[in-house]
Amino acid sequence: MRFIMVRIISILWFLIPFICISQTIKGKVVRISDGDTITVLDSSKRQIRIRLYGIDCPENGQDFGNVAKKYTAELCFAKIVTVNFKDKDQYERIVGVVWTEDSININLALLREGLAWHYKHFDHSEEFAQAEYLAKIEKRGLWKQQNAIAPWEFRREKKSWQQDL
Repeated sequence: MRFIMVRIISILWFLIPFICISQTIKGKVVRISDGDTITVLDSSKRQIRIRLYGIDCPENGQDFGNVAKKYTAELCFAKIVTVNFKDKDQYERIVGVVWTEDSININLALLREGLAWHYKHFDHSEEFAQAEYLAKIEKRGLWKQQNAIAPWEFRREKKSWQQDL
């Protein structure tokens, strides 16, 4: 009987984000993993990993990775945020748009500062595309570099190097 209850709870835990896809999460940011991944402590004291929707920040160890992480921390660490979640990713993180209490869209702010790429594979919004475009032409953040490497390319190269070892 206990096994069945544990199994049901684990299935429900997995399905909740899909059932509540239009809902929001509100909580305090307790960790910044990198520029586009944070951890929020909700009202029931549950830690929820959040992947910022529609953007991809430089990886830790990549040019501007620490700058993006620091900027995200300045905007939201130890503050209350609201997450409009869209999906769940392959790592079981909630994927969503994060808003501060003073109405700053963190996803969009990172794009405007030139600290993230618009992840066009997942998001087709004109607002995010425009923010990235303006950051590029103004040479903000990572766009100061002539040959900025997108994080998905950086990850692919890193994976290739590791396989060669």
